[in-house]
Amino acid sequence: MDIPHACDPATGAVEEPSKDRSTGRLVGIDIARGIALLGMMAIHILDPASPDGNMSLPWVIAAGKSAALFAVVAGVGIAFASGRHRLPRGRRWTAAAVSLVVRALIIGAVGLALGAVVRLPTAAVILPYYAVLFVLAIPLLRLRVGWLALLGALSAVAVPVLSHVWRAGLPPWPKVNPTFDQLLADPAGVATQLLLTGMYPALPWVAYLCVGMAVGRSRLSSRGVVLRITAIGVGLALAASTASWVLLDGLGGRAQLEADALGEMNMSLEDYAELLVWGPSGTLPTSSPWWLAVLAPHATTPVDLVYTIGTSLAVLGGAILLGRMVGGLLTPLAKAGAMTFTLYTAHLLLLVAVSLPEHDAAEYGLQVLAVVAFALLWTRRFSRGPLEQAVWWTTTRVRQRIVGTSAGAGPRPG
Repeated sequence: MDIPHACDPATGAVEEPSKDRSTGRLVGIDIARGIALLGMMAIHILDPASPDGNMSLPWVIAAGKSAALFAVVAGVGIAFASGRHRLPRGRRWTAAAVSLVVRALIIGAVGLALGAVVRLPTAAVILPYYAVLFVLAIPLLRLRVGWLALLGALSAVAVPVLSHVWRAGLPPWPKVNPTFDQLLADPAGVATQLLLTGMYPALPWVAYLCVGMAVGRSRLSSRGVVLRITAIGVGLALAASTASWVLLDGLGGRAQLEADALGEMNMSLEDYAELLVWGPSGTLPTSSPWWLAVLAPHATTPVDLVYTIGTSLAVLGGAILLGRMVGGLLTPLAKAGAMTFTLYTAHLLLLVAVSLPEHDAAEYGLQVLAVVAFALLWTRRFSRGPLEQAVWWTTTRVRQRIVGTSAGAGPRPG
């Protein structure tokens, strides 16, 4: 899941003051990605409910938000890898586009392989969806900050509405992680799952990519720019939560949803309440347009997308500022964030292969210690994680063939 985000040596970009100068990395991006990794691990391991039956604090903090943060940071990484402020043209665009396809094939293959051993409800494997996002990012490579921000806003509002209409005639998500066998047996069904009906539907999630790429093409060397990104994030989150409350409680949407769920859909009151609090397994029902006002984990509604874009921007801006001020103190988190493809894969395999303590907090603590310790030890000798190295080696060869220069020179990508 790690994206290269050192400046391409051909771009002539100036090194950011918040970079680790020994590696060329923007430390705050790694910190943000590390936060996302720990959040997703918490969702997979920790109890969703507190003793009083309400949503537990880790779930309040991370449910739906960690995966969104991963997608936004992926957009940042794509912008960094494709030239940052200098938009790719000619052979550089071709190299960037083909590299995204190659990266998508590798990450998608690992994700499909994991799907064969990681079953729901243990974890919903995000990697195949992530791979599709990389391919969908190709048409965005030549867009400037303003167009990316505008397209992100339009995607966040319009695509969930279109998805709501399209999904009315589609079969629901089968609630399985996609595998190679399923892809070969029903490619159209798997494509529908990855694009529209699954846990992390790629088409609505293009909004996250657009926003992340807009951030990656911004002047992150400016403290004012980073502060504005953070403030915009907080403002978006507040605006989205307010809009959901107005629509559902102020304008009567909640009563309409209850009547629809308990009547036409024949849901129990308990199932309906759980859907509004915990979010859907896959996507929300399409029986009423009022479902588009629901703000819940993985609801993928306009308010949910805007809200999680806001939380992602707030975390990302805060992480960049922390990377400048106390980056050394957060080195373990940043090192883990620099190899999330490897560590996320290892985490999923640990979930199904290792008998860990029954107490979920102890299991979570042990896994966090394991991934952080591995990252610290590995980076003492190697510049990239094992899976990151495989992706980097392959995409570097692709760039060399297309551009005709030594793409491996300069600062190391992630």
